[in-house]
Amino acid sequence: MSAPRAAPLGAAPLALMDLVARFPVLTPPVSAAGAAVTLVLREGRAEVETLLIVRASNPEDPASGQVALPGGHVSDGDGSLATTALRELEEEVGLGLADLVGPPCFVALRPAPRFGLTVGVFAAALGPVAAPPAPRSPGEVAHVFWLPRSALAETRRVVRETHLGPREVHATVAHGEVLWGFTRRVLRDFFGFPAEEVLAGPGGPPPFGRPGSSPT
Repeated sequence: MSAPRAAPLGAAPLALMDLVARFPVLTPPVSAAGAAVTLVLREGRAEVETLLIVRASNPEDPASGQVALPGGHVSDGDGSLATTALRELEEEVGLGLADLVGPPCFVALRPAPRFGLTVGVFAAALGPVAAPPAPRSPGEVAHVFWLPRSALAETRRVVRETHLGPREVHATVAHGEVLWGFTRRVLRDFFGFPAEEVLAGPGGPPPFGRPGSSPT
C-alpha cells in the first residue's frame, strides 16, 4: 500500500471533501456581517483548485479590477448569510445550489478593513455535473479562473493601494492576475498556510486574524 501524500505546504487536508467537512452547515443571520463570499472548490488535474473572479473595471467600485471570491453585500430579503452567499454566487458566475455537493459550509466571519466590512466566508465543493462557471454580469465580473492550492505557497511583494495609501503587500501571481489582501488571506488560512508578517511598516496593523487585521 502506498504511503499517503503530504499536504503541499499548507496544513489542511488534501482531499476536497475533507477540506469542506471540517466546517458545519450553518446559516448565520445577516446581522452578523455585511457581505458573504463562497470558496467553490473542485478537483483539478493535480490538486484542489478554488474558483476566483476578476471584478470588472468600475471607478466607483473600491474592488475594481481585483481578484476576489464570488460574493457581495447583504441585500434586503436575504434570510441569512448563506442566502447572501448563494444569491451572489448565482448572480456573478451562474452557480446555484444544484451545482454544489450539498449546501455551503460556514467557515468563519472575517474582517475586511479596506471595505469596512465583516464578511461571512462559506465553502462548497463543485458538483460533478455542474455547468462551467462564467461571468453572468459583465458590469460586475470580467472573467473567472481556477487557482491551484499550491500557488498560494508562492509569495511576491507588490505595491497596491490600501486604505493606508500605497503599500508593499504579499501577493500571489497566477494566470496573469495578482491575488492579495483579504481574498489571499482567507484562502491561505483555509488551506492551512502560515500567517505572513505585515508589510505596512511601523505603526501598521497586525497580521490577519488578530484585532485590527491587515492593511487591505
